[in-house]
Amino acid sequence: MTTDTTTFSPAEMMATPGRREGLFALVREALAGSRHDFTKLPVRRAILLLAIPMVAEMLMESLFALCDIFWVSKLGAAATATVVLTESMLIIVYSFAMGLSMGGAAIVARRIGEKDPAGAARATVQAIALGLLLAVVVGVVGALAGHRLLAAMGASPDVVAIGRRFTRVMLGGSVTVILLFMINAAFRGAGDPAIAMRTLWLANGINIVLGPVLVFGLGPIPALGVTGAAIATTIGRGIGVIYQLRALRAGRGHLAVRREHLRIDRAVQATILRLSGTGIFQILIATTSWVGLTMVVTGFGSLAVAGYGIATRIVMFALMPSFGMANAAATLVGQNLGAGQPERAEQAVWRASFYNLIFLGGVGLLFVVFGRVIVGAFSQDPVVVGYGTNALRIISAGFLFYAYGMVVTQSFNGAGDTRTPTLINLFCFWLLELPVAWLLAKPLDLGPTGVFVAVLIGFSTMAVVASVLFRRGTWKRAAV
Repeated sequence: MTTDTTTFSPAEMMATPGRREGLFALVREALAGSRHDFTKLPVRRAILLLAIPMVAEMLMESLFALCDIFWVSKLGAAATATVVLTESMLIIVYSFAMGLSMGGAAIVARRIGEKDPAGAARATVQAIALGLLLAVVVGVVGALAGHRLLAAMGASPDVVAIGRRFTRVMLGGSVTVILLFMINAAFRGAGDPAIAMRTLWLANGINIVLGPVLVFGLGPIPALGVTGAAIATTIGRGIGVIYQLRALRAGRGHLAVRREHLRIDRAVQATILRLSGTGIFQILIATTSWVGLTMVVTGFGSLAVAGYGIATRIVMFALMPSFGMANAAATLVGQNLGAGQPERAEQAVWRASFYNLIFLGGVGLLFVVFGRVIVGAFSQDPVVVGYGTNALRIISAGFLFYAYGMVVTQSFNGAGDTRTPTLINLFCFWLLELPVAWLLAKPLDLGPTGVFVAVLIGFSTMAVVASVLFRRGTWKRAAV
């Protein structure tokens, strides 16, 4: 692994047309959203302007995940297990949406870099159309058979009884989360991360407020239990999608969808599907490995599942901002390749990786030292806290590796090279992580601890392999 060592003068870092600005002014500008040609700005400034709203967006997403599990955990281990198992299924849905969004975002970024905003708008429309098709299939299957899927995941009868409506609502309303993924990816690829950030703030802010009201009841509103959490999530995300569509129509950033763009373009859809085919498989590999890990943990009881679920939510809280940094790097890679500047694209990746290293290193140390206190805020059951603390400490021990792995793998996708990270995921997760998890947990009798160690091994290996392959530079020739 290496980092960019190019130096930047204070004037280059702080200058703007007509005036100098400090760090707080830069943050305000990034959060407010401003239009820039990111292929011409100094690399450090371009990273910060893109990463700040992307990190803020991911922080809200991770806060939502923590709040959701915080309220549901008050209903007991069975309710918590319901959320964990349902989200293990939803991860598969997310993988299709994220895979499709990879192709759409890569094309949008490349068209923006080529100074073709109309082409970027057409790509966005085609991505939305493909997302709607996926949403119809998932929604119908989920609404009709969600409870059966929950039982198939290995849920006990009491978990199925408590969570069947939760699962059906979450899967049935998945159109909202699929469109959120697709459209926000297009905004990020275009260089409009502030719009994506505000969308997620709105959607998750509504969910955070509605969640405890619908779960526990308030005044005339009845307590709906764990089902209330699903309804709150679906309402919040639905309003977020409405906000996205209004922003596209108004042309608030680099993307402006007009009537002439609202037609099916089979050629563009074919390109998206070509890029997304391996992208979907890439995410499926990673997400189904989580499903597999959860199923191994399920064999040790609901308390183990609850502890594991709490720990993974806390880990995601830490990793979500890093996804923001990774998305910023991917946007810069796509746009700079479109502008014919591959070396600048690589420079942005190593610099973003180094920034991510500093952040995740500090968070990982915090989790190792204060793991029990953090997990204890989510559960009073000593067994659940024990499992959760063990998982949190072991998984976060690899954060220094994850810092590079997350940025580098997402940068392959930003270049339109979805094949390389797919092969990396196949080796690290299916061929390494899952077998090691089963071997350590069952034959070697380490129990859930074996699963936690396998996560550490899988993700650390992924980071090393991805960084080595990225330095070879074949991604610079990817066609989009």
